[in-house]
Amino acid sequence: MQVLLDVILPVFLVIAMGYVAVWKNIFPASGVDGLMKFTQGFAIPCLLFQAIAKIDLQSSFQPGLLISFYSGAAICFALGMAGARVLFKRDWEDCVTIGFCCLFSNSVLLGLPITERAYGTEALTGNYAIIAMHAPFCYGLGITAMEITRNRGAGIMRTARAVGRAMFHNALVIAIGAGFVVNLLDFSIPSVADDALSLVVRAALPTALFSLGGALLQYKPEGDKLAIAMVCVIALCIHPALVFGFGTALDVPQDLFKSGVLTAAMAPGVNAYIFANMYGRAKRVVASSVLIATLASVLSIWLWLTVLG
Repeated sequence: MQVLLDVILPVFLVIAMGYVAVWKNIFPASGVDGLMKFTQGFAIPCLLFQAIAKIDLQSSFQPGLLISFYSGAAICFALGMAGARVLFKRDWEDCVTIGFCCLFSNSVLLGLPITERAYGTEALTGNYAIIAMHAPFCYGLGITAMEITRNRGAGIMRTARAVGRAMFHNALVIAIGAGFVVNLLDFSIPSVADDALSLVVRAALPTALFSLGGALLQYKPEGDKLAIAMVCVIALCIHPALVFGFGTALDVPQDLFKSGVLTAAMAPGVNAYIFANMYGRAKRVVASSVLIATLASVLSIWLWLTVLG
């Protein structure tokens, strides 16, 4: 119970503040769009750039962690696609979108604050390693599958161009790439610039959580209830269980292991809805899954924190 009170509820109370503020017209819905643009397009990219620029690449990018997390993610993508096709008879483009929702954990807006509150700032090394690969891997897999589905016989080059356009217009990917360049060149960020980045970074997570709450108001629980339930089970239960099993088998160091399992236990992120909206497929199922899984993740995160100890 203490874990629920000390670690989980403070994060979700900030989300609830955003939800209630917009619901009661205390904060305008248009303002949420501005906050989301600030956090997704500027503040969180600054956070990731600063973290990747300073991280110890040799110790943090442990192959076992990345194999565990992304093998689990890929399996969940396949399970989501197969379930949508076999169980619910959705067309292939809907199946890819539903699979993407099962794949894309909310590694930043939920994963970072929950892990930090549970294990401390020093435990975020594994989170940053996962996040560095998250957008490239997930968007790469999802967009490739969708473009292959939509452009059967269109050729490899057309598919590759579509994937490249989507990837390199993503602020998170650009910030991560820039962080890697600074790190690998062993370039020291000037103290004035680093202090300015730190000011923005301190605003990133609380602002992101508040805006996430406001954004969730637009995701009405509607659509195929069984499909939504399937997404929630895959995202909140199967993915962390797979990472737990793979991480144990690969003997991933305990601090990184906990970061991997906990990040996998997060609800689908808002990017899942962005993906659905981008292609205009399965939007109701994805929007409802993001909302319901975010609420349900209070209990699933509590469970996994108890298992991890």
